[in-house]
Amino acid sequence: MPTGSIRRERTGDVLVVTIDNPRSDLNVVDAELHHELTELFAELRTERDARAILLTGSKKAFSAGGDFNWFPELRSPAALDALRADARRMITDLLDVELPIVCAVNGPAVGLGASLALLCDVIFIAATAFISDPHVVAGIVAGDGGAVIWPLLLGPARAKQYLLTGDPVPAAEAERIGLVNRVVPAAELEAEALAFATRLAEGAPLALRYTKLAVNKLVKDTLNTAFDASTALELMTFMSDDHVEAVDALKEKRPPRFEGK
Repeated sequence: MPTGSIRRERTGDVLVVTIDNPRSDLNVVDAELHHELTELFAELRTERDARAILLTGSKKAFSAGGDFNWFPELRSPAALDALRADARRMITDLLDVELPIVCAVNGPAVGLGASLALLCDVIFIAATAFISDPHVVAGIVAGDGGAVIWPLLLGPARAKQYLLTGDPVPAAEAERIGLVNRVVPAAELEAEALAFATRLAEGAPLALRYTKLAVNKLVKDTLNTAFDASTALELMTFMSDDHVEAVDALKEKRPPRFEGK
């Protein structure tokens, strides 16, 4: 099922999936890519030829998060409801993919990009990359999985440190605090991640799939606790004056002036 912003190729028993938005060197998530990501994980739930998946990005970033040029189009109840439905299906389907997913974070993984990377099973990151969830910088709540996976990986206190500031986590620090599994030199990232995905593909398929399903029950319990609430609050803040101010300030290259409205 080829699509315009996501490439697929098979290397032995590994399906390599590459986020490659032709409209952005940073793989920002616009309306088209958001929809394609939703369809991607539904598709991967039914993948039967591969025995492992490698998810990575192209160009300068894994994904630099939401496209600020798209955000003004979301300021209506109908658009936000469609976004909510796609977002929930995307994250739920990602967790329901039975094949092991290795993520190779080739560059910045921001916002939704960070959530997708962190919800994978094993995460490799280039030494030059970083992970961040700067929803609050845009005047919106850390929805789309951020409020689910960061506390699960780091604990509430450290997760709030990063979610309440939007500060980036450099690769070495991400490995030290347990946000990712392994840091490798950028030039070696694809080979290292593919080798690990190949190792998983050579394992006992049922044992690997069922072990993943068992562990992911813990993640899904957290999803059921936090996702709908955080996403609903995110959609509420999409309609706030503070969010409009954040977008305007970014475009005008000035500090935002938030008023809590």
